[in-house]
Amino acid sequence: MFSTLTNDPTVLLAGVVLATLQFVAALPWLWAIDPKGFKSAASSPASLVYAILGLLVAGVAAGAYLVYKGDASNLSVNGRYIYGGLLHLQLIVDLFLLLPQVVMLVWPKGGVVAFAAFRESCRQPMFWLITGGATVAIWISVAIPYFTFGDDYKFMKQIGFDMVMLAATLFGVLAASMSISEEIEGRTAVTLMSKPVNRRQFLIGKFLGIVMACLVMSMLLNWTLTYALRANREYDSINNAADPTDPLATPTEKIVDPMTYQAQKTVVPPFKRVVPSVQGKAVAAGAGLWFSDAVAHTFGVMLGFGQVMILVAVASALATRLAFIVNLVLCLLVFFLGHLAPVVVQVTQRAQTQGGGTGVRLVGFLGRLFDALLPSLESFNMSRAIIRETELDLWQFGTYVLTVTGYSLIYTVIALLVGLLLFEDRDLA
Repeated sequence: MFSTLTNDPTVLLAGVVLATLQFVAALPWLWAIDPKGFKSAASSPASLVYAILGLLVAGVAAGAYLVYKGDASNLSVNGRYIYGGLLHLQLIVDLFLLLPQVVMLVWPKGGVVAFAAFRESCRQPMFWLITGGATVAIWISVAIPYFTFGDDYKFMKQIGFDMVMLAATLFGVLAASMSISEEIEGRTAVTLMSKPVNRRQFLIGKFLGIVMACLVMSMLLNWTLTYALRANREYDSINNAADPTDPLATPTEKIVDPMTYQAQKTVVPPFKRVVPSVQGKAVAAGAGLWFSDAVAHTFGVMLGFGQVMILVAVASALATRLAFIVNLVLCLLVFFLGHLAPVVVQVTQRAQTQGGGTGVRLVGFLGRLFDALLPSLESFNMSRAIIRETELDLWQFGTYVLTVTGYSLIYTVIALLVGLLLFEDRDLA
């Protein structure tokens, strides 16, 4: 084993590269655990020498493992489900740690409120209870028989995206309704306003902190969903669709998820170029396959997250005036009517062309009214991109996701402006 390492230094270099990537992804963890110690260590030459020596030792260990496994197919599997999954999880935790710091850097006063709301949200048992419940539901959906004669994977994927969206929406609406209204009713907002923080910074900061917690929840559930969707393919042979770029694939296997396959063409080659040696490229290809799935699934998660932003903004605006229960009921109405109004408009238009009566016209008027005033939440539905016969181009779908995200940002800003108007006249004394 060690003779192979000395005879082929590219294997050792591959181990060092793989270890370095994981170490760089772990740097925010080290900073979060001990910020002062991290700064002093980063400025100490001795600490840098120790870090380099540690990376060399880890690289030798990783290179020995590459030689020990040897077989490219086994290394690809390990690179996909162990190395790629671990690196993805580290990047999510990096987002968890660095995003609030960026907000405070860009917007110091409001960012402090956002950071406090974010930290409070993530510390709540409700955050982890909803995350854990959604995780269990996603894994249960792997084994549920859908009786679709080959389309079980598509249905499970749709259910997974809905679980991610509903979990983040439920937590965001509950957190915004309780946190903002309780601080106003409990007069703690008065103490905060006595500091150099105005009402605008308070409300928007609270909203940003809760939305960041919802984003972290969505990313964690996206990581779980990536594992669960791959497990669904292996659970039932009819859903097993290994990809042509996967070393484990056979020419007879079909592709049931063209979006992840398209992502592979863009994501896998850069991974393979970074890592040298045959064994290292096999691990890198496996990690690239994992991130191909993650990128394709992230588009779907972000499409649903636009709906989360809108409903959290509505809940934050209403919390400045209404009690928790009333706020929750109104948000539930917005959710259902936002999904139902476009369908009602289409159905009544068809009925009117066939000679519908006064009742149809009245329902059609109400449907158009709700469709104009309320957000069109049906635009955030992922099912039309999943359950279809023709292949959907991933990058064109990404453009659609960006467009819908822009729409959600506009409606979020409008909801927050209404909330600020309601909050300005609210007596806090």
